[in-house]
Amino acid sequence: MKLDEITISRAILSEQMKIFMDYLELDVAIVGAGPAGLTCAALIAEKGFKVGVIEKKLSIGGGMWGGGMMFPRIVVQEEALRLLKRFQIRSSQYQDGYHVAGSVEAVSKLTAAACTAGAEFFNLMFVEDVVIKGDGKVSGLVINWTAVEMGKLHVDPLVIGCRYTVDATGHDCVVARLVEQKGGDLKVKGESFMWADRAESRILEHTREVFPGLVVAGMSANAVAGESRMGPVFGGMLLSGEKAANIVIQNLQG
Repeated sequence: MKLDEITISRAILSEQMKIFMDYLELDVAIVGAGPAGLTCAALIAEKGFKVGVIEKKLSIGGGMWGGGMMFPRIVVQEEALRLLKRFQIRSSQYQDGYHVAGSVEAVSKLTAAACTAGAEFFNLMFVEDVVIKGDGKVSGLVINWTAVEMGKLHVDPLVIGCRYTVDATGHDCVVARLVEQKGGDLKVKGESFMWADRAESRILEHTREVFPGLVVAGMSANAVAGESRMGPVFGGMLLSGEKAANIVIQNLQG
């Protein structure tokens, strides 16, 4: 078959522009495609809601890709083992209560699950502001290209609308900090020291709606609450993504 370069370009642009136009109005915008965001996206999209995942990097998966210090293995505690099984991620028991999984497989299967469920990914984009109108609720996100931020270029952004936003941006808790900086009634305490047991045991408590229309998940939840970090143990990330999904689903269905 003879390939036509212009046809290839048209195919990419026409399809992506069609999707982009369709996803300017979402049920749920998930910011950050790490383990919590991916889990959340898969579970919400499975319920038939329109989900868009915004990721500032080229790759999906957040910190999970690198496992611990670039050894591509992650630890998941017993409480979250059911989610590994739920997404068909293989694991082996290291000792009572601790299971080890491959980080590459974990990211790949969580991403595949989100795609299969119908979530759409928008990578190389970042959130630079939020939309809050008279009802006092986060109802949209101001987005731009990551390259624009990196190049410090003066380029005006675009806006997507959403009924709910999940901040799964990890340690930086980007969306929550934007709400705080713009005068919203939200206090971001910032991430505390490393203490895996404490961080893991409290992350579900911190996974909640912290501002109307804004749910925090994963390390964003701990950072907003001033809680500890946990390192390359990811059970809490998966469980937090699941809880965030349940919060959003319940509110949208209610």
